[in-house]
Amino acid sequence: MRPVRFNINPKEANASTAVSMVEAPEGYSGEGFFTTNLSSVVGLARKNSLWPLPFATSCCGIEFMATMASHYDLARFGAERVGFSPRQCDLLMVMGTISKKMAPVVRQVYLQMAEPRWVLSVGACASSGGIFDTYSVLQGIDQVIPVDVYVPGCPPRPEAILDGFMKIQELVGKESIRRRNSEQYKALMSSYGIQ
Repeated sequence: MRPVRFNINPKEANASTAVSMVEAPEGYSGEGFFTTNLSSVVGLARKNSLWPLPFATSCCGIEFMATMASHYDLARFGAERVGFSPRQCDLLMVMGTISKKMAPVVRQVYLQMAEPRWVLSVGACASSGGIFDTYSVLQGIDQVIPVDVYVPGCPPRPEAILDGFMKIQELVGKESIRRRNSEQYKALMSSYGIQ
């Protein structure tokens, strides 16, 4: 219980409206059992337990810090654990200006992540080079790694980063477990020189 001086506009807590539950995937249920397809169950588990790896190089990283802080709280969406080891994460969040010297490092971090992995490009610099149309700045990280969702802005507000994260969750939830073995996916990876 907080002291009265902090309760400026106190509200009664109602557990039925304060707690949201994830809907079960489509399936068939009976007395004591539930059946569905494996892709739906795996997608539901993956989308609600993403482990982001922030690769922040400039001001978009500050906005990401605000997104992770208590006011916006990215942990509400199942991304409680922010990892800094690529081998333990499945969502690469590239934020900020990426120089051409930094491009091989971004690619190496991406390759060290285990499949399945997704990429969120946050801000104008990571998405298109931003205002830095120079010889030394990479004009979009999609030149070195495939990107799943782009978040526009210079820098984007935390609401935009949350929206981009929710778009990634939609992709993850609907992705078939066989997609990574498809010919289209293999062609996409080979276009980036990734086997």
